[in-house]
Amino acid sequence: MTTRDQEQEQKLAFMKQDMEIAKRMNKIKHKIAVMSGKGGVGKSTIAVNMALYLSKKGYKTGILDVDIHGPNVPRMLNLEKEILQVNDEGILPVEVGKNLKVISIQFLLPTADSPVIWRGPKKTGVIRQFLSDVLWGELDFLIVDCPPGTGDEHLAILQSIPMMDGIVMITTPHSVSIDDVEKSINMAKHLKIRVLGVIENMSGLVCPECGTEIKIFGNGGGREISSKTGIPLLGSIPIDNTPKTQDNILLTQNKESEFSDKIMEIINRIEDMVLKKEE
Repeated sequence: MTTRDQEQEQKLAFMKQDMEIAKRMNKIKHKIAVMSGKGGVGKSTIAVNMALYLSKKGYKTGILDVDIHGPNVPRMLNLEKEILQVNDEGILPVEVGKNLKVISIQFLLPTADSPVIWRGPKKTGVIRQFLSDVLWGELDFLIVDCPPGTGDEHLAILQSIPMMDGIVMITTPHSVSIDDVEKSINMAKHLKIRVLGVIENMSGLVCPECGTEIKIFGNGGGREISSKTGIPLLGSIPIDNTPKTQDNILLTQNKESEFSDKIMEIINRIEDMVLKKEE
């Protein structure tokens, strides 16, 4: 087989996979990516809470963890011991309760601390395989938890998923975070994908003794991005100052806190924005 024949065969295989992705994604009403150019801003925390809260509201929801090098979603959902199952039709997502399905590369790794040492094409390949082969079934929402940056994983998601509703950008008030988030917003604009809004996470810490809010990472980063880009600020979320258990970063474990109140308010707003498109 000549090089030209090989290239043609690869092109046909790619087109066939695109058709399969479109068929799978057509069964999902709304697709939302959670992004930030910066690491450590709480993307996974917010993505997981979005998926959990929507599922608790009765929506059939999926969360796709495409942070290949730092897949944290299984740990946050206490699913570290789960292993993906496969049948003749494709890959079966891990199910949490009645309405939530989960996919992560972590489910394929031999141990929790096994690193993924892959170059770009292999990362793109596994993400596209998740999109084409996972048996999500019919979903109301698919939340995609993206890694930091503007690289291969983001291109694989944003260019492969048809009819994406948009991106939720996460920042902290810190200037370094603001700079990186603006790069991600410019990437979205370049790809002509809507940015639904910006969430300012870790906006401050409320002292449990006196109630004073301490602006640990600065002040007004979310407002600054919104003002410069014209993208709405969806809300600001304080650092949770309540006692921690293993996984009470999830609002289902810690319902009575300002963190939970704010994040539920923001998710409700995102829900309204997305569903309004149907009207």
